[in-house]
Amino acid sequence: MLRLGRGALFHGEGILAITKALLQSGVAYVGGYQGAPVSHLLDVLVQSHEYLAELGVHVEACSNEASAAAMLGASIHYPLRGAVTWKSIVGTNVAADALSNLASPGVLGGVLIVVGEDYGEGASVIQERTYAYALKSSLILLDPRPDLARMVRIVEDGFALSEASNMPAMLQLRIRACHMRGSFACSDNAAPAVSPLHLMEEPAAFDYAKLAHPPVTYRQEKLKGEERIPAARRYIVEHQLNEVFVGHHDDIGIVVQGGLYNSLIRALQQLGLADALGNAGPSILALNVICPLVPEEIHAFCLGKRAVLVVEEGQPEFIEQALNTILRRRDIQTKISGKDVLPMAGEYTPAVVTKGIKSFLERHAPALLGNAPPTPDASNVLADPKIQELAKTVPPRPPGFCIGCPERPIFAAMKLVQKELGEHNVAGDIGCHLFASLPPFNIGATTMGYGLGPASSSAFNVKADKRPISILGDGGFWHNGLNSSVANAVYNKHDGVIMVVDNFYSAATGGQDLMSSRALNPARATNNTIVSAVKGVGVKWVRHLDRTYDVGRMRDILRDALTTKESGPKVIVASSECMLNKQRRVKPLLQKAVRDGERKVQERFGVDEDVCTGDHACIRLSGCPSLSVKHTDDPLKDDPVAAIDNNCVGCGNCGEVSEAAVLCPSFYRADIIHNPNRFDRLVSGLRRAVIGFLQRRRDAGRIVVAD
Repeated sequence: MLRLGRGALFHGEGILAITKALLQSGVAYVGGYQGAPVSHLLDVLVQSHEYLAELGVHVEACSNEASAAAMLGASIHYPLRGAVTWKSIVGTNVAADALSNLASPGVLGGVLIVVGEDYGEGASVIQERTYAYALKSSLILLDPRPDLARMVRIVEDGFALSEASNMPAMLQLRIRACHMRGSFACSDNAAPAVSPLHLMEEPAAFDYAKLAHPPVTYRQEKLKGEERIPAARRYIVEHQLNEVFVGHHDDIGIVVQGGLYNSLIRALQQLGLADALGNAGPSILALNVICPLVPEEIHAFCLGKRAVLVVEEGQPEFIEQALNTILRRRDIQTKISGKDVLPMAGEYTPAVVTKGIKSFLERHAPALLGNAPPTPDASNVLADPKIQELAKTVPPRPPGFCIGCPERPIFAAMKLVQKELGEHNVAGDIGCHLFASLPPFNIGATTMGYGLGPASSSAFNVKADKRPISILGDGGFWHNGLNSSVANAVYNKHDGVIMVVDNFYSAATGGQDLMSSRALNPARATNNTIVSAVKGVGVKWVRHLDRTYDVGRMRDILRDALTTKESGPKVIVASSECMLNKQRRVKPLLQKAVRDGERKVQERFGVDEDVCTGDHACIRLSGCPSLSVKHTDDPLKDDPVAAIDNNCVGCGNCGEVSEAAVLCPSFYRADIIHNPNRFDRLVSGLRRAVIGFLQRRRDAGRIVVAD
């Protein structure tokens, strides 16, 4: 799809359309750090490195967002178009230092930062927006209307706008925009003018004015307001990047962030004020560029209107405040409404926007609500008897680790140790292991940032009976943790325990390879061990467990780390392959081998319901989705027994936990043999015969009580 040329029609997801748009724009280099909802952009380009080499485009999967933002320094002196990508505000926070040092001198080549604006109901991060960073550092902020053709055009114009104003541009994409599907007419991909295929003869001449360093930074600050922002506004107006949709009722209007346009139209449809094609009653100004705003556009749109509603997600109300300032300075008395009828915080779903527009119209144009159909009430769905009956039948279950996850036994072992030694302060981190903060484990007191788990325990570096425990994953370790957490602990002689969960991938961001991945990656340097890294920064007490499912061994290592007399940080590296990635890797190989007639053995585990007592302690120490309960016909058992369903991947964690916790011996292992040979069939027949004989003898000795 990336090779499609002029005349071809692209069909696909929004984030892949953005990826194609980068190549059509003549991007010279791309970098970033993976994270939802924009992981696919970088993943696709990394996997397409051979094609990108044909174009002369350099692609780099960076160690974190700061290194990605620093890549953009190439566009300060050179006419190179560069793009980087990362996840929302958390990535922008990490990149903040480099962004400030990029925005101050400005750029010669166009720069585009694709940010996955992970905000609202489907978010997995703190509820903050990128807007504040754009205002703070005078960055262009693009928020395109969710339509693939419009999004692609905004990417192409974003580079040109960046070059015209010398300002870096940020493009924010919400989850729904990234995953929406549509089509657009392709253009040919443009090879960069300067690339590894077409090198410059001489480097750029030294120019002190391009450094982000006093005294030139004072002049750069003046350039932002006096030259760059005015140049950006001229380009926005000349190329009509913002869109005006003239409605049937021109005395009221709505100003909306481009990314919220589809939700706005859906809300107007619910009120009978828009049709299926988006033709609306009120006039709409869709801001595909929300920073900087263009006063002339705001003036022209609001002039002559009685009232205008600003649909702006999040807080504070940057756009609403700006509109009031622009209009009052020009003595335009149009009533501006926004957060008075719409909520200050939270995602603006169609239901939320519908309620806000209704309140706005009741105040300023009640006649428009005369033909409004009944508004659907989401609470009616929950009141449905079928839904209520389902809630009684299906117990609520919190999100948790995947089936067979190698991190589950780590926290089972931790619970066993804390039962023996008492509760400890446990600092969590960003990553899959954060599921341990939910039932059944409830482990992890804080989450301060990716790779900052051990650093968040620094204040607990005191002489006490109970050492603090800190957790971070291999993704966070290489992202930021080696220096900010582990080296910091060594330098300050921290006496706590650091648990590094090594699952061979950056699993929480999509399963990308890392420095310590066990795979042989021809394009990346893998197999650099975490143990070597922590020893390299001075850790003396290091223990490595290469099979986390050994709960007993994991428990013993943790106990040793918490009780040893040796001072300084104690680092435990707990390694096992991410089961989700492992199944993605081995299932196709297994299926192919079975189809080809090869003998293959799959392990499965089960529970002997005759032995199970029904106390469910195994579930409380495991939480595996494949470990559940079922009713039994045994009249002597009041509670349902434990059961393992067919989703089991044979990790053995349930049995290991039961053994380490000295629970009942009801777990058994069964080998499923595909394409069995003669010996397998002979052994299976003998087993059935022996078991059948023993069952018949047992049944013959039973006492039967007549009814």
